[in-house]
Amino acid sequence: MLKKVFVSPDPGRSRLRFAARAVLGIGLAVVVCGLAGTSLVGAIIGGLAALLALFTVTDATVRGQAVTTALLPVAGLPVLTAAAALHDLPVARDLTFLAVVGAGVYARRWGPRGHSLGVFAFMTFFIAQFLHATTDRLPEMFAAVLLSVATAATVRFGLWCYERRRPAPAVPAPPAGTRLARITTRQAVQATGGAGFALVVGQLVSGDRWYWAVGAAWWVFVNTTSRGETLVRGFRRVLGTVVGIGLGFLIAVPVAGAPVPTAVLAAACVFGIFYTAAVSYTWMMLCVTLLAELLYGLLGVLGPGLLALRIAETGVGALGAVLAVLFVLPVTTHAVTDVWIQRALRCVHACTAEAAARLAGTEGADPAPRVAELEQLLGRVRLSVAPLVHPLSPMPGRRRRARRVLDLLDDCAREIRGLVAVAADPEASHDARLAAACWRVEAAVEALTGGGAVPARAGGPRAAEPALAHLHDLEQALAELAAPLRTPSGSRLAGA
Repeated sequence: MLKKVFVSPDPGRSRLRFAARAVLGIGLAVVVCGLAGTSLVGAIIGGLAALLALFTVTDATVRGQAVTTALLPVAGLPVLTAAAALHDLPVARDLTFLAVVGAGVYARRWGPRGHSLGVFAFMTFFIAQFLHATTDRLPEMFAAVLLSVATAATVRFGLWCYERRRPAPAVPAPPAGTRLARITTRQAVQATGGAGFALVVGQLVSGDRWYWAVGAAWWVFVNTTSRGETLVRGFRRVLGTVVGIGLGFLIAVPVAGAPVPTAVLAAACVFGIFYTAAVSYTWMMLCVTLLAELLYGLLGVLGPGLLALRIAETGVGALGAVLAVLFVLPVTTHAVTDVWIQRALRCVHACTAEAAARLAGTEGADPAPRVAELEQLLGRVRLSVAPLVHPLSPMPGRRRRARRVLDLLDDCAREIRGLVAVAADPEASHDARLAAACWRVEAAVEALTGGGAVPARAGGPRAAEPALAHLHDLEQALAELAAPLRTPSGSRLAGA
């Protein structure tokens, strides 16, 4: 787990910049709130609003990110008003919270912007419970949210907008007409059911901190599609929380809300949340848990009993999410995995065709966008296959096959990158054998995705020409994929 976080590739130092900018933006937001005369509660809600503005907005373009950031208060402030107005009406408050959960998940069907606004709305209601917001505090809280979002936007789009110097990333959309395209409605029902269970049982555990259970159930559903992904995410959330609680006894409790060390440690936690989010949900949750403990220390309520209660409520929330994905409109892991593997394989062929066209001198042929799309698709494959390769998976046969599939897909991506690098060389010339090799790649992909027999690559020495060598190795990897994808042991992985 340590290796995954600290040795994972960070091309262009994107994760490092992402985390460092977050510390700067959130720190400035808290300072601005302080200079504006807000109380400690106002500074906390401002810092959390800035964190969400910097973390949840993921539109493909900088312009889209700016628009979504500007819309965050539109989604959050009405929810904050409702949460404060219903503070002393528990039944209405609970029903409204569940409605926000369902609407927040359903909004994901409108892409990254819908996802961001849904998360911000949910977290605004959650933070209102965390800070016991009442209507008399609304003016201060409104000011804190608006100032913090504006400050975060100034840092992100003005002081340090490193995204302007990079091409927009390719974000593969779920294929139309499949179960993935309709997943948001199903997940909205699941999330509402899981949150309802967490809310009821969480209140039986604690009448004051029940919202932790709802928050745990909600975040388990974020960025997951199948029941397997959700189960793994729930396990990782509980693990990260437990480890974070352990660190809290060693760090947050002794600090006891002292301003300077709390500020330094909170900045380190913010950095950790943003730096580890892309590679380890467990580490991210560890940092989130420790940050929450430090904030409770500032509020003067941190103690061993509160930490133990946090573990219990997180367990309740994770259990609610697990029960929901198992029994409420479940989506099987292989149904999701099949779609993403087939999308990745078709993208392999598209990359090959574009590279071959570039080598042939076709004007406008550019495989680079296809390669970026392939990397995104492989990320989705890894996410969907994660439940199968998890060490606790009860199906060792499927675990071995899934790992073999991932290894071979990584081989395909490596050969594609090599082929594209050769095609980018202006001195590279077209070889008539490239067309034949591309046809064989197309045939292999069609066979793998359509259930036909995959032709074995002809033997012989490895080609000396770099482009042909990459194509031949790509053929070999595609031919070897047939076995793990079609071995009839347990549920399928793709095709057939």
